[in-house]
Amino acid sequence: MASKKAAQKSLSLPSVLDLNEASALRGKLMGLRGTSLVVDASSVERVGALCLQVLMAAAKIWEEDKQSFTFAKVSDAFTKTTQLIGINIDHLMAKEI
Repeated sequence: MASKKAAQKSLSLPSVLDLNEASALRGKLMGLRGTSLVVDASSVERVGALCLQVLMAAAKIWEEDKQSFTFAKVSDAFTKTTQLIGINIDHLMAKEI
């Protein structure tokens, strides 16, 4: 009997998420669609608005697919950039049990 819940996958983000990385990021995310996803942004040193837009669009898609999309860890640079451009990811942060 197949499990009702799909296996959880993880995605570690590269240190630089700039315009050149946006398309590749979208491709990686779409390849993981249909599974619960944990994103590790702990090594991100620089992130651009377009990559943040790709991540937020993915979070919306996962919500519509009724799958979990969370950030396990985020770097200070990632957090500061999201705050600077007005994106709140608190609701996407993994909760400690």
